[in-house]
Parts: sequence; structure tokens; C-alpha cells
Amino acid sequence: MVLVEEFVISSANDVPGYKITETKGFAYGLTVRSRGLGGQLGGELRSILGGEIKEYQQMMEESRDKALNKLIEHAKSMEANGLIAVRYDSDAVATNMQEVLAYGTAVVLEKE
Repeated sequence: MVLVEEFVISSANDVPGYKITETKGFAYGLTVRSRGLGGQLGGELRSILGGEIKEYQQMMEESRDKALNKLIEHAKSMEANGLIAVRYDSDAVATNMQEVLAYGTAVVLEKE
């Protein structure tokens, strides 16, 4: 469980110490990102030489954060104060583009 500015996020279907009083429904956050030319060239060079490709790792970390923030915004717009069953999904959209989807169930929680 993660607490972000009084907004509870859990990958589980419940949150210890909280009671779900209302289910608002499916919420999601989606981003599609691409590295700039410099990052692409650096990443391609590292892929030839082998090893960790930090340019793409950084892009994916930023993409996850962006997708999660959009998920929280969506849930808040539904008047939820929490998310349960949160998951991530990712796929290539094009050669140099990656999509990251964060999704879960928006809920209203009360401390027990």
C-alpha cells in the first residue's frame, strides 16, 4: 500500500485498516513516450555493446510515473480517495515509442 497525499494506492483487492464504502469503477492513466534523437542513438549504441540501456530505463521510469499520476487524476475526478487492484501494462506502439498503462479500481475508503 502506498499513501500519496492522502490518496491510498494498493495492488491488492483491499487495504488493511480501511473499509471500502463505495466502488467508483475502472480508472486508468495512459502515456506514450519516445526517446529524443540523442537518447535513441545512445540506446542503440548500448544495445550493440550489451549491458543495461540507461536511456530507455529512464524513459520507462518516467513513463510509469506519468501513467500513475494520470491514473490518480482520473480516480480523483471520479471522487475516489483510493485505488485498489492497481496494475501496469506496457507495449511498443512503434519502433521508438512505448505505451504505459496504469489501471485499477477507484474506490472510496474509510479508516476502520
